[in-house]
Amino acid sequence: MRVVVQRVKASRVEIDGQVAGEIGQGLMVLLGITEGDTKEHCAFLVDKLIHLRIFTDEQEKMNLSLADIDGEMLIVSQFTLYGDCKKGRRPSFIAAARPQTAIPLYEYFVEVARQSGVKKVATGRFGADMQVYLQNDGPVTLMLDTDEIMKRGAK
Repeated sequence: MRVVVQRVKASRVEIDGQVAGEIGQGLMVLLGITEGDTKEHCAFLVDKLIHLRIFTDEQEKMNLSLADIDGEMLIVSQFTLYGDCKKGRRPSFIAAARPQTAIPLYEYFVEVARQSGVKKVATGRFGADMQVYLQNDGPVTLMLDTDEIMKRGAK
């Protein structure tokens, strides 16, 4: 599972010209799912994101988390995070999970975020053609990959 997370002052996602989800200060999360990902990976990443200290304190140090600032989270499915551009000029998306695997995990990720006490959790719509707008704060943009930060099957 991979995420690109951006610290934002505001963000929204539109589908067919209509706002599907929007947040104020918080995290814009692009979520990529691959075969082999599990609910455990979802719970691990949600917890990591909520407690990642990337918001500034009074001394302008990144010491505060989303939980500390009572921030919001916008979660958008992003299968292209598993795009492989090593060969040729067209990315291969073979590593991206198929919808029958990805949709339930995406929905579970969103549910875990909502149950974790995040002030507001907004989403796009899985598989939709979405337009994503954000005001990146900092800018701060980070990538997290469960293959790098947790062992498969770890508790």
